[in-house]
Amino acid sequence: MKEVVVLSGKGGTGKTSLVAGLAFLLSRNVVADCDVDAANLNLLLNSKIVEEHEFYGGRKATIRTDLCTGCGRCREVCRFDAISENYVVDPLSCEGCGACHFLCPAKAVLFDEALSGHYYVAQTKRKRGMVYAELLPGAENSGKLVSVVRTRARDLAESDGNDLVLIDGPPGIGCPVISSLTGTQLAVFVTEPTISGVHDLERVMGLARHFNVPGAVVVNKADLNESYGVKIKEICEERGIDFLGSIPYEPRITEAQRQGKTILESEPDCSASRRINQILERLIERMEAL
Repeated sequence: MKEVVVLSGKGGTGKTSLVAGLAFLLSRNVVADCDVDAANLNLLLNSKIVEEHEFYGGRKATIRTDLCTGCGRCREVCRFDAISENYVVDPLSCEGCGACHFLCPAKAVLFDEALSGHYYVAQTKRKRGMVYAELLPGAENSGKLVSVVRTRARDLAESDGNDLVLIDGPPGIGCPVISSLTGTQLAVFVTEPTISGVHDLERVMGLARHFNVPGAVVVNKADLNESYGVKIKEICEERGIDFLGSIPYEPRITEAQRQGKTILESEPDCSASRRINQILERLIERMEAL
């Protein structure tokens, strides 16, 4: 089984749109949406939830009023001002450090696991398996939730006899990106021909290089600035990274998304759809060489 993660150094490059298109074309795959802070791939793939699970990724303090003596020690040691004057913990302000729990002389502060989000096993409209998650606002351990999503997606792929897990990773280079990237066989970087696009592409390339994950590049909205498109190709040649292809700017992609469809469903013969088909062919060749 192979895991391919699609990443972007910044948001808005069209990463999820590309993943949706590839998932639509592929026949033997499970899709994992690891952008747990803003999962939306399920909307494009029109998935139906078949399993829902709770995710506990951290701890939060609560104060037992029947044991609290009002000494104020917990408020003294809380660096996040999460405890009110009447000794109630604000769960959004509490960072789960546990200082109040360990230093309370009356042992009145509980420090239990807190619900941090949910993850879902779903089935797309093309009867493909999918796993995605939603981290609750202000919750922590996004990287741990990503790991849970990937593990469940691998299990689902094995049980269904699929040989590929296609991962829609989060933007940027932070903890959830690292959790999405490590241990994969290939990272596909989606970028755009802009100054910030090139800058953030180089950052996420460096991250993949650090974890020894080979990469390949796709340029979306490539005709908006052809000079930067050329620069991106030069960067790929300098670093020995495969260039899978480019996708022209296509306003009908947005209209397809409003309908809950990929561009390949709504406009299969447009230039963007043809380019995505070509990118998939090169991607398959690249995976076979791994």
